[in-house]
Amino acid sequence: MQFCANKLDKKDFFGKSDPFLVFYRSNEDGSFTICHKTEVVKNTLNPVWQAFKISVRALCNGDYDRTIKVEVYDWDRDGSHDFIGEFTTSYRELSRGQSQFNVYEVVNPKKKGKKKKYTNSGTVTLLSFLVETEVSFLDYIKGGTQINFTVAIDFTASNGNPAQPTSLHYMNPYQLNAYGMALKAVGEIVQDYDSDKMFPALGFGAKLPPDGRISHEFALNGNPQNPYCDGIEGVMEAYYRSLKSVQLYGPTNFAPVINHVARYASSVKDGSQYFVLLIVTDGVISDMAQTKESIVNASKLPMSIIIVGVGPAEFDAMVELDGDDVRVSSRGKYAERDIVQFVPFRDYIDRSGNHILSMARLAKDVLAEIPEQFLSYMRARGIKPSPAPPPYTPPTHVLQTQI
Repeated sequence: MQFCANKLDKKDFFGKSDPFLVFYRSNEDGSFTICHKTEVVKNTLNPVWQAFKISVRALCNGDYDRTIKVEVYDWDRDGSHDFIGEFTTSYRELSRGQSQFNVYEVVNPKKKGKKKKYTNSGTVTLLSFLVETEVSFLDYIKGGTQINFTVAIDFTASNGNPAQPTSLHYMNPYQLNAYGMALKAVGEIVQDYDSDKMFPALGFGAKLPPDGRISHEFALNGNPQNPYCDGIEGVMEAYYRSLKSVQLYGPTNFAPVINHVARYASSVKDGSQYFVLLIVTDGVISDMAQTKESIVNASKLPMSIIIVGVGPAEFDAMVELDGDDVRVSSRGKYAERDIVQFVPFRDYIDRSGNHILSMARLAKDVLAEIPEQFLSYMRARGIKPSPAPPPYTPPTHVLQTQI
């Protein structure tokens, strides 16, 4: 909504007032809680404030008839802002939009009590009012949007020889290694949003049998035509099988697996599908420039990338790809939106040995940004969720009555 005011009281000795508005929501007990402040418009008695957005919940707790109190102040540099006056309204009144009903007299009760002739300290007018329904991630899921989950695992030599206990890929018969734990923790949550629970699982940075060629996107199940694994358990099996057959090598190139998923994502941009790529890596990256280029291109597509860093390395490069502090760019082009979430696995290793708790925390933080990244894609493309189908009711069997 947007407001302006006319003929406000002059409060400053030199020059006019510097007015701003403060909005309060009323609480059940009659008290008021501040919910919005406008900017200050300098040196005018007829300010026009910028339009602002606020949730209905913050403004009136969803109660359309609850009092909303608005105070008008004159800004002073020392923080002792002068009270000009106040008025009350409600969401229902405001929702009528710009009309004679939405011109409010600004009244200063002290002045009103003292002066017989006092009418008001100016007026505030509502210029525009627009309501948008905020849709949630789940509205899209209910409407049938599919989440496609792809896993990519770092098979480079910097991880250490899988036969050695010091290796991040150590094949311990008694417990999961760091890669296994990260895969399971994240995968078990994502798989609930994936209807067919068939996940493409890829590896990168290894020499493949029989000829030892180096690959940066190979199918863990050995079938490039059909890299899908059945559920997270299927992914885990294919991961362990690959460890036995491939040779860890290098370099560590992320761009090929990102481009692999981007090819699929670019073929369905209508909001019916969204792609999540989980890269589990020791964080030593060789193709930083190409990876940034891939991320900038992928930021236009319905996809997100989760990077879980395992092992003790410095993950500066991964933090840079995350783009939370500085948006990722390549050759002067910036990513359209933030699509990468990086978490270091070591922050979640529970010292007390309680893996279940630490894995739950890992999954929560890893997936925390996905709904917002998903919504940012849908909003930018103007895609609304499809209506949810009616809830399933089992057919009622009509009993045949025998005569």
